[in-house]
Amino acid sequence: MHLTILYRGSLISCNYGCEYCPFAKRQQTAAELAIDKQSLERFVNWIAQNSQHKFSILFTPWGEALIHKWYQQALVKFTQMPHVNKAAIQTNLSCNLDWVEECNKENLALWATFHPEWVSRQSFLNKCLELDKRNVRFSAGVVGFPQFKDEIAALRRELPKHIYLWINAVKRELPNLSDEDRNFFESIDPLFHLNTQHYTSFGHSCRAGKSAISVDGDGTMRRCHFIKEPIGNIYDLNWSDNLCDRLCTNQTCHCHIGYVHLEYLELEKVFGSSILERIPLNFQPLK
Repeated sequence: MHLTILYRGSLISCNYGCEYCPFAKRQQTAAELAIDKQSLERFVNWIAQNSQHKFSILFTPWGEALIHKWYQQALVKFTQMPHVNKAAIQTNLSCNLDWVEECNKENLALWATFHPEWVSRQSFLNKCLELDKRNVRFSAGVVGFPQFKDEIAALRRELPKHIYLWINAVKRELPNLSDEDRNFFESIDPLFHLNTQHYTSFGHSCRAGKSAISVDGDGTMRRCHFIKEPIGNIYDLNWSDNLCDRLCTNQTCHCHIGYVHLEYLELEKVFGSSILERIPLNFQPLK
């Protein structure tokens, strides 16, 4: 079995405080962070012990994870496990990057987000260039607010052409988005239109719950981040019995980490094996 896991532990703190972000609105105590660390270490051990299966893992934290050593070390360990095909993480790239040299970079990927209101473009760009120099696969992106257009355009000019720069559509702002702004975002990200949709999902087949699941710090399994009903726990002996075909119970799906698993969209044809880190096929090196 090859199972994709989106892991989101109890981390809810961040070194940034973006106004639009629904997460990371407070700092956590040392005791709370210790619980997150213990939960992650348990998850790493569980993956190690289930070597009869293949795994691809994406960390989707509610805060910034890579400023904490335990997330760096989890990625190091995952990328060195022969039964883990890929270990990826969403990050603002504010951490030191020396740890990537301990990883098997063939199995490492980063999803990096630029926050113009919290970090200079040059600082973010320098981290991207460092990742590229260290031969780490990554996508870079920014939330599509029109007030960031100048910074986005400059970042696209300054990034190497082979690095994909995605734009996250601000769904609530789309009705007010001018044609000029929409055309600008599409000039930067040729796949911007994919992220502007509320895809019909109710009653449709989805890999979520079958070959892709979300897991929290307690090991609770859900089909995805957007359907709260648990379907089991990975720490139960019969955990894999809970994986099966399930039709989506939500009316629509509009987040990349959700709709990429809707089978009728066939987005594996767009992203290939880099669907977790959001790198389309035309930005991937030939093998």
